[in-house]
Amino acid sequence: MPTQANDGTDPLRWKALWVTLVAGFMSLLDVTIVAVALPSMQRDLHATAPAIQWVVSGYALAFALVLVTAGRVGDAIGRRRIYLLALTAFVVCSAAAGAAPTIALLVAARLAQGVAAGCLAPQNSAFIQQMFRGADRGRAFGLFGATVGISSAVGPVVGGLILTLADGPQGWRWIFYVNVPVGLIALLLGIRLLPTTVLGRRERLDLGGVALLGTGVLALMLPLVLAESGGVRQLWWLFLVGAALLVTFTRWERRVASRQGQPLLDPRLVTTVRGYAIGAAIATLYFVGFSGVWLVFALFFQNGLGYSPLRSGLAVTPFALGSALAAAIAGRLVDRLGRLLTVCGLVGVTVGLGGTALVLRLAPAGAVPWLTLPVLLLGGVGSGCVISPNVTMTLRDVPVRMAGAAGGALQTGQRLGGAVGTAALPGLFYLVLGATHHDFRTAVATAVGLGVLPVLGGLALAVHDWGHHRRQDRRPCRPEASHSHLRAGQG
Repeated sequence: MPTQANDGTDPLRWKALWVTLVAGFMSLLDVTIVAVALPSMQRDLHATAPAIQWVVSGYALAFALVLVTAGRVGDAIGRRRIYLLALTAFVVCSAAAGAAPTIALLVAARLAQGVAAGCLAPQNSAFIQQMFRGADRGRAFGLFGATVGISSAVGPVVGGLILTLADGPQGWRWIFYVNVPVGLIALLLGIRLLPTTVLGRRERLDLGGVALLGTGVLALMLPLVLAESGGVRQLWWLFLVGAALLVTFTRWERRVASRQGQPLLDPRLVTTVRGYAIGAAIATLYFVGFSGVWLVFALFFQNGLGYSPLRSGLAVTPFALGSALAAAIAGRLVDRLGRLLTVCGLVGVTVGLGGTALVLRLAPAGAVPWLTLPVLLLGGVGSGCVISPNVTMTLRDVPVRMAGAAGGALQTGQRLGGAVGTAALPGLFYLVLGATHHDFRTAVATAVGLGVLPVLGGLALAVHDWGHHRRQDRRPCRPEASHSHLRAGQG
């Protein structure tokens, strides 16, 4: 039977964590795993290029749209309930996507699958807030950060491997079918292991905030997910609409909070919770570069060097391995080193990606896999020291009853950053490719080099935050005490 422990003493908490991480890995993997199968999907379903684009972009868009609302609903009515419902829906939608006979039904299944994934994601970080305290929370967030980083990095490898094993005209369907047995096992274990949430009085959902945030995020992301078909050029005005809606959302939430209401995303998370605002900004900037370079690497290795999808994925495996190892270790060091760990990680990513850009520009084609190995490994180690410690420092002082909404907002920033990166960097790659008469080396070096710039922006913020806290008295922060006024404001 599920427990109700909220004090970090639940004896099943580590087993429950692994259940959430497996389901979280599966939902995040589906953001990138599909990319390598698009050509075979398009051929088998006789789809147009704009239609097949929605198989990837529709999932990412639906995922981002529901994150904050799903997190807030989980806080209000129970994370376990939302998690199990969302996981059930994800499994059903995965089966529907695999069986889809037409491109229209496939896109519809992917949109629904994205909504289910967006409802799953914020519950993961909220469960960690609920089940763990102290050093255990840092280690748990370390594993969560490793899951986020690895799922993004290994998508092309796993997709290429599935297509290799499921060889044939319909092999791409196993990209979706593989979620079904994994999801069912996670669902059965979740029913047994996941804790319930001790709820207070019944809370109302801020429908005005839901509408403003949802339409604002949609307006910002829609031109980006349609970038390959001219979305940015034709729909640029939606950026202005989205910015205006998010400003209105901020003012609306302040008004709701000032009237002792229950905002969708309490603005005091940004103004009073230590580390939340700076951590969310670092994550958003980092994911601009982190998410965009994978598509650029795939384009270069497959179109420029003639690699198969599997070989292309294996070429960037050192980054994924470095990220996995470093994230698990970094989770144990974050309480001791704090923001310095993020600073060192961002330096590692900057040097690793910058070095990779130089190698791809200058090295002989036959030596590329060997010469990129050390710099990609360095970048991966750096990434492992960025994602997991930053998640810990961003969310560790958030009151538990607001953990879902706070985690959803953090991941929304990551999804927005990822959408910018996956639109801008491949777009620049193609632009340079056309201007240089198909000089793939110059194109990949330019695009990856541009991907380093937002990472440098995150580094500047991290250095500033590190210096700021070095000048402060390093007394331990007690969220339950320091944010009692915030909880009181929440009713």
